Amino acid sequence: MDENLSQLFSLEGRVALVTGGAGLLGEQFCRTLAAAGAAVAVVDLSAEGAQRVADAIRAAGGQAHPYPTDITDPAAVRAVVDDIRTRWHRLDVLVNSAALDPKVSATGEVRSAGAFEDFPLTTWQQALDVNLTGTFIVTQAAARLMRAQNKGSIINICSTYGLVGPDQRIYQKPGQPPQYKPVYYTVTKAAVLGFTRYLATYYAGTEIRVNALTPGGVYNHQDEAFVKAYSARTVLGRMARKDEMNGALLFLASDASTYMTGANLIVDGGWTAW
Repeated sequence: MDENLSQLFSLEGRVALVTGGAGLLGEQFCRTLAAAGAAVAVVDLSAEGAQRVADAIRAAGGQAHPYPTDITDPAAVRAVVDDIRTRWHRLDVLVNSAALDPKVSATGEVRSAGAFEDFPLTTWQQALDVNLTGTFIVTQAAARLMRAQNKGSIINICSTYGLVGPDQRIYQKPGQPPQYKPVYYTVTKAAVLGFTRYLATYYAGTEIRVNALTPGGVYNHQDEAFVKAYSARTVLGRMARKDEMNGALLFLASDASTYMTGANLIVDGGWTAW
């Protein structure tokens, strides 16, 4: 590879914070950023999960530190950013990956899958707290450090369901009660796009860039009938592998995308193309 081209994607000497860092995609993002040279703050509600990911990165020769944190707690989030400032003296990349997202299980069930008319207000409010307010809290704390540097890349993880409504047909199983992807997921992910565009224009005139990455469905041992139905809705005819967002994530985090802000990079196998 041309040396100048490889340098565009290098994160040597930089520091990244990833929320939901022990999640299916969050762990991939942490490992990718570390492999590119960044020191990674692995933020996750699960202390065990954050430790596991940080240990794996260090075992591979990278730099990482676990931060078991509830992102809906402003004081806890500020403490994380303060520690990053003390430990590494900078923050270059923020990946907002933490979110409540009910998945299809190996048996085909969807958690929090009640009908809209009976959907619990408490579940709705909890999802807003994590998926939207939590993203706001973390970004606000991280942006203070980026503002002092006048540089940074903020990447908000969206979803195809933030662009289009869920195809609820793929969640149904013959002979069983109806199941639904819940209302909060589409609403909060659409709001994340609005948040992305607001921040991008708010930081006009600085070198702080704010973009969204929108993954399609990722295979994670879901029920065979669901995988078949989902795959039939994509142009490429399959679900994504969990590592297939890593290139897009690194592009947005690195100097390869320095003329990109306020954008939404969609990696969905063509789901939203038709």
